[in-house]
Amino acid sequence: MARTPAEPRIARLHELEPGQTADVFALLAKKDRGQTRDSKPFYRVTFRDAHRSVATMIWLDGGWFQDCEQQWRVGEYYKLRGRYQENQYGPQFDLEKWRPIEPNDTAQGFDPAEFHPATRFDTAGLFDDLVGLAEQHISQPDLKTLTVSLLRDHQELLVLMAAAAHNHHAYQGGYLEHVVSVTQTAIYLADKYVEHYPGMQPPLSKSLVVAGAILHDIGKMLELEHRPEGAEYTPAGRLIGHILLGRDLVRDYASRIEDFDAETLLRLEHIIVAHQALPEWGSPIAPSTPEALLVHYADDIDAKFQMMAMALSSPPTADDLVFTTRDNPLKRRIFRGLPTEETTSSSE
Repeated sequence: MARTPAEPRIARLHELEPGQTADVFALLAKKDRGQTRDSKPFYRVTFRDAHRSVATMIWLDGGWFQDCEQQWRVGEYYKLRGRYQENQYGPQFDLEKWRPIEPNDTAQGFDPAEFHPATRFDTAGLFDDLVGLAEQHISQPDLKTLTVSLLRDHQELLVLMAAAAHNHHAYQGGYLEHVVSVTQTAIYLADKYVEHYPGMQPPLSKSLVVAGAILHDIGKMLELEHRPEGAEYTPAGRLIGHILLGRDLVRDYASRIEDFDAETLLRLEHIIVAHQALPEWGSPIAPSTPEALLVHYADDIDAKFQMMAMALSSPPTADDLVFTTRDNPLKRRIFRGLPTEETTSSSE
């Protein structure tokens, strides 16, 4: 009697090696419809767990098109069977079978908590840290009131938010992780340059630097819809963007404070509007005050360093021992180091 082929083992998506076939549990994160050059529709689908995203191409004549179009829902979980691959387009999953999650899958290891990446830091602690930085380092009373009020009024949302839909700190709690880090760097820079250039007229305002660092991305509360499976743009986010939405929030809170200084508000608005520096990044004007310049660079280095750190956090394979792939938000091959006997053997 012929033996029935063994069923593939159940594995975690992020643990698969190139060429490995397995059953996995996955969250459907994206489902993008496209069209080939000869006008045939297709879908580029993204499945993921908390640590890896993979693309699956669903072609019109490939067998899964009707299922994808009519039954697959973004934000829902599935059990998949297929082969994991890596190529110049990044991680891929060649689908062989699929079905929705069933109640008895919990006995086989399915846990929804494993599918939502989150900051490794305690978000309640990050929030307290951020309020503490405002209270300690903003010496202008009205500016401190504006900043702390904005934070406390939105604490419930801020502790959950991602910093972005993609690229840097794009996970639960990523917003506070990013903003606290930016503010700490901005405080260092403000202290350094206040001492280094005592003759500036007007002098560098540390209070404005700190308030601007804390509030530079505050418009992302309205730009993004924050869900456990990932942030997506709201209509206001796509049509207006977090820079102008953030400026409007700051103007609103300043209007609640009697006789808020007009120049202080103007300078704070400028920090928010200019913090991305370039029109192609979303800022209509470049930093034109010392405070805005410091906040821009504190923001830029934190975002870019996190992107590089994440690219270097994935274990190297035989194909990227010396340089990472370009499959990272920086779109560049990042140098890991010259191969050693230890790294060569560990990748085999």
